[in-house]
Amino acid sequence: MKAEEVRELETAELEHRLGELRLEQFRLRFRSAIMQLENPRLRREIRRDIARIRTILHERRTAMSDTRTRRPS
Repeated sequence: MKAEEVRELETAELEHRLGELRLEQFRLRFRSAIMQLENPRLRREIRRDIARIRTILHERRTAMSDTRTRRPS
């Protein structure tokens, strides 16, 4: 998932997707401990997708708080 694709999603969708990715990351961690994964790069991709989503959510939250704290000149 590219950053451009993530930015197009609504905040609620991002939070839902983040939960799904965290669950998938949890499952992959157990699968890799028990047996060899078919695609070991998948863990890295999921970790990076989580980081992208968290970064964009943080950007949105800080942008919202900046607009609230600014006083009109």
